[in-house]
Amino acid sequence: MVTARRLVTAGGTLVCALSIGYLMQSTSSAAPDPIEKKQIEPTAGRTLDARAADEILISNVVLTSAEPAPPKSSSEPTQFSVEKVASASVSPDKLDLEYSKRDLAPRRECKLELSATAIAAAMVKLNLVAPCLINQRFTVHHNGMMFSEVTNSDGNSVLTIPALTEQPVFIVSFPGGNGVVASTRVTSLENYGRAVVQWRGASRFHIHALEYAADYGDVGHVWADAPRDMKAAALGEGGYLTRLGTMAIDNPLLAEVYTFPVATAVHEGEVRLSIEAEVTNGNCGRNVEAQTLQIIEGSVAKAQEIVLAMPDCNAVGDFLVLKNTFNDMKIAQK
Repeated sequence: MVTARRLVTAGGTLVCALSIGYLMQSTSSAAPDPIEKKQIEPTAGRTLDARAADEILISNVVLTSAEPAPPKSSSEPTQFSVEKVASASVSPDKLDLEYSKRDLAPRRECKLELSATAIAAAMVKLNLVAPCLINQRFTVHHNGMMFSEVTNSDGNSVLTIPALTEQPVFIVSFPGGNGVVASTRVTSLENYGRAVVQWRGASRFHIHALEYAADYGDVGHVWADAPRDMKAAALGEGGYLTRLGTMAIDNPLLAEVYTFPVATAVHEGEVRLSIEAEVTNGNCGRNVEAQTLQIIEGSVAKAQEIVLAMPDCNAVGDFLVLKNTFNDMKIAQK
């Protein structure tokens, strides 16, 4: 895939609007076709007056009751012998009660719980417990970044998320209006630089990081097909990529986050950053939207909105390379 044709975009196809703390809520879509209005004609039929309905005519009824007649005389009643029966008792444990102890046991609570724990490389482990919302879609919000996930068959979800502020707040919201909040403290964020791209739906955006003059396909080329992990950053050896969100639902919110240890890197140099948008059958000939966020050594994240005019469908399989969407990361040896 890295050998596919790449078209570097210039002005005209890229519209950027800078804002601080911008949240991506939705993307534009084509207006629905107008609905044709037709006059509905009343259907003829019988009507029943409410008063008439209560007055039901009853006729030709034959009475069958008669005057009561005294019983005929009968013989003397038969005498039955009576035997004494010993008294008996039944233990209450053997009674089949309508409400047993099992029926009266308290049911599972539906309370939502969310915990956030800081871990290595300025990451946060998020643990969601939602026992009454199994296999349900939810959205995670954090400092302008949003992505969609789904609870498992127990109503739980465990996520590892890059922190974008030293005191991160995470909000989990469900479509029905349920939500829960958790926060923590990440003291090591100032050691890292982070670049985020986020979008909605099937558009395919990817961050490409070329570390220390690396080229496409080299060891220092970090992207979705060569993401590394946070161990490399924790040791100061290089950056890594985190992908957030799931494609298992319709119209999801998705994000990619590149992290580099700018303050603890073992080598000095530069990381060149770019975004690529793949031309697909689902987006060719249309405008697609995305947003970027970037923080370096604990700086405040700033959002940039991208509206990109995709080529026609003859270019399916090609990539548009978006230059200057991020500031390259300069690494000075400590």
